[in-house]
Amino acid sequence: MRAYERLLKYTRYPTASDEASENCPSTPAQTEFAKALVSEMKGLGITDAVMDENSYVYGTIPANIPNWQGKVIGFIAHMDVVDVVPWENIRPRIVENYPGGDILLNEEKQIVLSPSDYPELLNYIGKDLVVTDGTTLLGADDKAGIADILTMAEYFRDHPEVLHGTIKIGFTPDEEIGRGADHFNVPYFGADYAYTVDGGAFGEVEYETFNAASAVVTITGRSIHPGSAKNKMINAARIAAEFDRLLPEAMRPEHTEGREGFFHLTGISGSEEHAELYYILRDHDAEKLEDKKRIVREAAAWLSAKYGNGTADVRIIDSYRNMAEQVLPHRHLIDIAHEEVKALGGTPVSVPVRGGTDGSRLSFMGLPCPNLGTGGHNCHGRFEYACAEEMDLCVQLLVRIAERYGKLSL
Repeated sequence: MRAYERLLKYTRYPTASDEASENCPSTPAQTEFAKALVSEMKGLGITDAVMDENSYVYGTIPANIPNWQGKVIGFIAHMDVVDVVPWENIRPRIVENYPGGDILLNEEKQIVLSPSDYPELLNYIGKDLVVTDGTTLLGADDKAGIADILTMAEYFRDHPEVLHGTIKIGFTPDEEIGRGADHFNVPYFGADYAYTVDGGAFGEVEYETFNAASAVVTITGRSIHPGSAKNKMINAARIAAEFDRLLPEAMRPEHTEGREGFFHLTGISGSEEHAELYYILRDHDAEKLEDKKRIVREAAAWLSAKYGNGTADVRIIDSYRNMAEQVLPHRHLIDIAHEEVKALGGTPVSVPVRGGTDGSRLSFMGLPCPNLGTGGHNCHGRFEYACAEEMDLCVQLLVRIAERYGKLSL
């Protein structure tokens, strides 16, 4: 089975995670998908495939080199998708031999996937593309990664003459809500090094992410009848808007790129009496992230001085750190991936990730873990698509990396 065929099958599972849930996994559909993956893995000869009590999936492809004693490599992907766009009742289809130009996704609604909006589409002229009907996401983030990994497993099952060391496989829930590594059992997984397969185009080898934190700003006001409110009312909703204006406008996601960090307002609610603002803070430079935390705290202190002690309160939670700190001491992870991308005719691309992956946290949990492409594109949106031939290349890359680690002495 080709990787894109697995992706088509996996779209039947509506696995959006839910940040409001305190359960792990946050949605029951992820458990159902995990069960299906364990069954599929056993069918591929991964006899120890198992789902734990939190719906994490683990399995092993044993070494087929006699008396092998090398370093164990792992491959990890996540099972959930985002819930910020429609994610149920996905209707995927194949655009065969893409001729270029616009792709009409939905005739009734006149939804078009166009290279004028997504010029990288033109890189795939003559290729087969997996698209949706334009009303939902596809879920290639990260079901394409799962498909690539299990197609690699199928290759090794069908080609026992290809020598490799021990290979570990792991699938996590709730990555999209920042909890994918929360219950990942690194000692049980048993790999020395791993790659998350959670990127975009073939050739991506990512090892630098944001440092990340979240901030919750609570505004406490004083409600009183507006007819007698002069010099008495403290309107929490208006102060919340004032707080957001105190943060640097140029440091917002819509105005930043490359290594530029940002403050991102993800939600706001409020009334005269009470208001809350929710932010994510990001920067590749740890010191610059600390500076952003300082700016948030100083804005709250200024408003409390203006309107009364305790008007604005800030709670900041660190999320993950730049995994380059943990990956770069193991440069072979990057070098081997770059070399094998080139061997397959590709061009390695390593740029700072303007986000994070499970690998960001796993790297600080003792499992150095850069990120590889999957063949999926335009994640988190209705114009998401995957290239079948590119997914094939991603599978070949995983195979070649696993072969290399079978031969490597570190």
